[in-house]
Amino acid sequence: MKPIFTLVFALHFPFAALATDGPDTSGMTPETTGVNAQTTDDVAPPDTLLFLDAREIEARDFIWVNRIIVVMADTPNDPQFERQLDALRERSDEFFARDAVVIFDAHPEDRSPLRQVLRPRGFMTAIIDKDGEVKARRPAVRTGRELMAVIDRFPSRRQEILERLPSGR
Repeated sequence: MKPIFTLVFALHFPFAALATDGPDTSGMTPETTGVNAQTTDDVAPPDTLLFLDAREIEARDFIWVNRIIVVMADTPNDPQFERQLDALRERSDEFFARDAVVIFDAHPEDRSPLRQVLRPRGFMTAIIDKDGEVKARRPAVRTGRELMAVIDRFPSRRQEILERLPSGR
């Protein structure tokens, strides 16, 4: 009975997903986009690098969708914190091309889920790949170029490059 039940649901669910009239917004929530759902004037264009506050989002929503660059400090006035965010903003187009999202947290008293997992001591920059694994972590500011070089060494990134430019095979 279970195989028949499973088969019936497997056949019906793909058709139900195609029956919607509007655009696919299944992965877009105010928490993942960092945008208030009531206002349309504040919506960031889909071709820009997102800078999201760790207190307002769930990092698990980005697994298998984006690479996460985490920037943490004990205070928003930390010079390292400001320099790291500036370095990311300078090369935002290049990070967007690498499917990156920046999540920052400068409020240790709020105990965001990312802060509980990464447990930074003062300032920290970390890169989480699409599979959810922390691939790189450093207690110092990195230039945008250094961060991109780290991302470009990931096996998943290399696979993406080969899929986009198959002439390199």
